[in-house]
Amino acid sequence: MLMEMKLPLSVANIIRELEAHGHEAYAVGGCVRDCILGKIPKDWDITTSAKPEEVKAVFPKTIDTGIRHGTVTVMIDHVGYEVTTYRVDGVYKDGRHPESVTFTPSLLEDLKRRDFTINAMAYNPKTGLVDAFDGRKDLAEGIIRCVGEPEKRFSEDALRMMRAIRFAARFGFEIEEETYRAIRDLAPTLSKVSMERIRDEFEKTICSDHPERIRDLYETGLLSAFLPEWKAMEETDQHTVHHCYNVAGHTIEVMRNIPAERHLRLAALLHDVDKPACERIDKKGISHFDGHPEMGAIDAGKILRRLRYDNDTIKRVVNLIRWHDERPAPTDQNIRILAAEAGKEAFPDLLLLKRADTLGQSTYKREEKLAYIDRLEQGFQGIIERGDPLSVKDLAVSGKDLIDLGIPQGKEVGRILRILLEKTIKDPDLNRREILLDLASRELQGNSGKNS
Repeated sequence: MLMEMKLPLSVANIIRELEAHGHEAYAVGGCVRDCILGKIPKDWDITTSAKPEEVKAVFPKTIDTGIRHGTVTVMIDHVGYEVTTYRVDGVYKDGRHPESVTFTPSLLEDLKRRDFTINAMAYNPKTGLVDAFDGRKDLAEGIIRCVGEPEKRFSEDALRMMRAIRFAARFGFEIEEETYRAIRDLAPTLSKVSMERIRDEFEKTICSDHPERIRDLYETGLLSAFLPEWKAMEETDQHTVHHCYNVAGHTIEVMRNIPAERHLRLAALLHDVDKPACERIDKKGISHFDGHPEMGAIDAGKILRRLRYDNDTIKRVVNLIRWHDERPAPTDQNIRILAAEAGKEAFPDLLLLKRADTLGQSTYKREEKLAYIDRLEQGFQGIIERGDPLSVKDLAVSGKDLIDLGIPQGKEVGRILRILLEKTIKDPDLNRREILLDLASRELQGNSGKNS
């Protein structure tokens, strides 16, 4: 009995057209895996016995995206579908790319070169599911297993070790014993892989439903290649009633309790990265971590640059880490001050990090801590609804107004705007054009008197 799988019309048409021209063609890899799992594939890849030039002869619009390795992108209704010729890879000398690629008429030979059994299945409406390596069985049992010898697969591309753990995190699967052992043995070879590729796999792991699988990266030795700071976090206990985990365990709980958005998971990952360096144990044996937000913000920036993150992501993450442990009395004025320092747009994210941070601690005074964060949120919502100023842009005057008042263009305008913001944050009723112009005029006169 053939297994039936619903293919998108465009994919079915590509397979049918290739077959009409005397070639074999199958949907292959992750799209087949996801269909079996009942998920909607993001991408559809097609493998075929047709050589690249033969694929191009069949379809009117194609792009040579990876023709050296047999891949042609077929364009249908402005959507691209990668069509790759059955191939056998040559020797991998750089731990990433085969030195050569040989096209083969055999689908089985093509499937043999793939990384994991769950990604080595192919489907054709006429033939049904081709599953030579029990990928469907591994899916049912929740297992990540290499196709063939794990050592060979990981020697071909060391990033596959990261992918194994990423798939385990994505699907909540376990890694088969021999596959896991090979990762542990070959972990040092990850150094051959570019940081950008490592970063992308790592990000997908910590942004999955199982960010705790970061511990697999640590225990196999993979993490030491790009986040060696984690070791100290694993080794730093928190001797205080406020915590029930070591720093690494607490960090994992924070990641699990914050939305799976990149900047939020990264902020959760690194919010306590400098606790090991800042630890002080008092005479009673209680741990203190004074200054860890400030130091952590600095070191988080260095780590994110090491991981080749863009400047905007770094800025957002560092900002959240810097302010995550601030706990002012929840008065409107204090909330305005904190929101102005952290940034109006960032403040809701800061509250998310604070909540996750609290949920990652012990249950000691948890309800009281969460109620405090609720008061911060309620106060902030009131501030937004009233339109209280939190940035220079919110002031009732602009830099042009100050220049028209006679204030020299340049740093002096910026300085006085900041002074006006400080005053209006303390008393929003001052945020009126005539009042602010008067205050600016007095500040200009006062500063002139100092300089005379």
